[in-house]
Amino acid sequence: MAQVMIPTPLRAYARGQKTVNVSATTVDDALSALTATYPDLRRHLFNEEGKLRNFVNVYLGEEDVRYLRQQGATAIRETDTLSIVPSIAGGAGNERKVDHSAIRTSQAFVISLLVLAFVADAKWLVAFVSAVMLIGTMFPDIALFKAVYLYILKPPKIVQPDVRVDHPEPHLFAQGVGGTFLLVATLAFIANVTVLGWVLSWIVVALAALNLFAGICVGCLMYYWLNRLGVPGFKYARIRQDQA
Repeated sequence: MAQVMIPTPLRAYARGQKTVNVSATTVDDALSALTATYPDLRRHLFNEEGKLRNFVNVYLGEEDVRYLRQQGATAIRETDTLSIVPSIAGGAGNERKVDHSAIRTSQAFVISLLVLAFVADAKWLVAFVSAVMLIGTMFPDIALFKAVYLYILKPPKIVQPDVRVDHPEPHLFAQGVGGTFLLVATLAFIANVTVLGWVLSWIVVALAALNLFAGICVGCLMYYWLNRLGVPGFKYARIRQDQA
């Protein structure tokens, strides 16, 4: 059964429950099952027209349901978790959430594949990782390494979720920077400038390792720096720990 996380302000309407297991095949079905079990919740989640209230955010894993292609009709599995996050003025409820386990999984793949590429002198593998990173940046819903985490590693709990209040855009920007470095490395290989190609590849390995093992996302820091400079397109400021 899928699990629905109930936020503290709404637990009084769910008999104090922090989590509720529901049998459902879509997000909408899960919310309907939840409110059927706890009718008092319905008026706090839905308006008179039966639509989710503007100040109520629902996340499937780390994805805001409103931004998913099928929204409430999105299919869910028994291992999925839905989180209800009411927006509260001045609080972290207005922020999106990011599963940092998905990010770390991607970094582990990037490091492993690039090291393998160097050892085996498989330059095509650098091009493959570049393509995966750039496609995942432009189309996060079909990111390959993230899909491995969501559908292979997460369901049997090989990797546990680590969902935090965070903006996804800085992480996508960082991924795009890494993918661009590898694209230039691929072009260097094609031009027979092999040393430059491997130097750029190892820079990506080093940055991914810094994020994976030390929690320092250099690409994210670049994003926030550009935000402070007021560069168009970089609209999200860094979330302070005391806000999260």
